[in-house]
Amino acid sequence: MSTDFISLGIRPEVNACLKDIGIVEPTQIQVKAIPVLRSGKDLVAQSQTGTGKTLAFLLPILESIDLNKSYTQALIITPTRELALQISKEAKKLAEKFDIKVAAVYGGHTLDKQINQLRENAHIVVGTPGRILDHVRRETLNLGGVTKLVLDEADQMLHMGFLEEIEDVIRRTSSNRQTMLFSATIPAKIRSLADKYMRRPIDIRIQSQNITLDAINQIILETTLDNKLDKLCEMIDEYRPYLAMVFCHTKQRAISLGLALAQRGYQVDELHGDLSQSKREQVMRKFRDAKLQILVATDIAARGLDIEGITHVFNYDIPRDADTYIHRIGRTGRAGQTGTAVTFVVPGEQLFLRLIEQGINASIKRQKSYKAKEANDKTSLKKSTGKSTEKKAISTPYDPKKSKTKRASAHGGANLRSRRKPKIEESADAKKHSGVRRKSSGRGKSL
Repeated sequence: MSTDFISLGIRPEVNACLKDIGIVEPTQIQVKAIPVLRSGKDLVAQSQTGTGKTLAFLLPILESIDLNKSYTQALIITPTRELALQISKEAKKLAEKFDIKVAAVYGGHTLDKQINQLRENAHIVVGTPGRILDHVRRETLNLGGVTKLVLDEADQMLHMGFLEEIEDVIRRTSSNRQTMLFSATIPAKIRSLADKYMRRPIDIRIQSQNITLDAINQIILETTLDNKLDKLCEMIDEYRPYLAMVFCHTKQRAISLGLALAQRGYQVDELHGDLSQSKREQVMRKFRDAKLQILVATDIAARGLDIEGITHVFNYDIPRDADTYIHRIGRTGRAGQTGTAVTFVVPGEQLFLRLIEQGINASIKRQKSYKAKEANDKTSLKKSTGKSTEKKAISTPYDPKKSKTKRASAHGGANLRSRRKPKIEESADAKKHSGVRRKSSGRGKSL
């Protein structure tokens, strides 16, 4: 018999609200975490983003809120403003039906609007470490009554250097709190944090020994620096992703690559730390609505993003460690869908590849070129069967029919070639990828 939310102890009226938004059956992390959290115990949960962990901690928190207490009772800390916004929207869908007030506090927005929300005695606050402390110091947020504390994407927060801020926030909450830590990986710093601030936490690990998601087809493509952009375009054309994320190390790199792809006619935009909050939200809205097909991003800007329909991730710049690799490829293969992650490796980067493979406990398959591999596969199959091996066009692994959104109407996963704008003529220098620049910026660099 399959598990449902009622059997996990969730109230019928909350369960009815879940059904209204299309959520019927709990995920594995929800099945394991909700009973533990409802019992009041501390929890350390290792779970990839996209496995339903937000509801795993939100539902027990909603069940615990006392409407007779007009102060902040639960605090959810996230590494980025985008994730804070996502979680707060998810919380509000359920909370508003029970008169529970939710406020989101994060950088990039004026303080006045957030202060007004906090003055309305928000029961649940979702925010980034820096902005939470900013409100605490301004005395617009009091954490003394917080008895439910969530550290979401904890490994990413520590990777971004938020350890001191997190500890400062924790010390300001009630000593009688329940602490919930969710993380895609559990490095030594996470374990040390748990040992220091948690009381005999229950450990839950959802992943197999191979901590990368089984639903993701991982590929290493060996190329050269000069050919990398052409190889990226070749793979985009061959795979025809529904939505794709392309990761770069720096904002300058993301800007230059975004412009180069736009010159070649792709529907593309950039996401990096220098964008204003309004611009970031505009870009994310277009990407979620599939009005963009390719999002070129830095790690800082893309931490913790949960976007339905990302079928492909391209590591244009190879990650420097396994944690970053896991975070990046975890943007795809979500919510029961499959995904593909391609990592480009140029001469001199084999050390980083070895570190990644050691960190994920697996060897990632190599290929020199997608087209070359396809040709070799056809030849091998023809020799073994004597039959024609002509393949049909590659279809996207994302099934828009399974989505509760209306993204399918945007472009339906059609062939990229048919959707591209007329190709812009490139000069010889542009073809070498050394002259792509923003107007008047002077920041364009060789790709």
